[in-house]
Amino acid sequence: MKISISFQNFDHTETLDTKIKEKSEKLNKYVGPSGHIHWHCYVKENKHYAEIKFGNTHAKANSESLYKTIDMVLKKAEKQLVKQNEKKKNKIHRKTGEAQIMDVEQAWTDYDEDYFKDVA
Repeated sequence: MKISISFQNFDHTETLDTKIKEKSEKLNKYVGPSGHIHWHCYVKENKHYAEIKFGNTHAKANSESLYKTIDMVLKKAEKQLVKQNEKKKNKIHRKTGEAQIMDVEQAWTDYDEDYFKDVA
């Protein structure tokens, strides 16, 4: 996995590079070994912004601390990835056949009263 980091309007430190690389390892299972993650961090009007881009995923967050912002943007990206993966799974497992129409009497014979408990 390739990680590129760019900073704007402030100097970066080795600590920030290390933190971003460690946090990016969480995304390795989604991106894969041949993926490319691009981080862009900058300061604007006394707020720290962080953006992450990879594949068709893009997330952006801001806060008073860059470390907190990195965590926030990572959570957003993970949430997007989980949602995309769930959509793929649901699409694969969705039945493509037509709905089966049963006779009313036949449908009620399949109903098991012991399985359903009275809610009232």
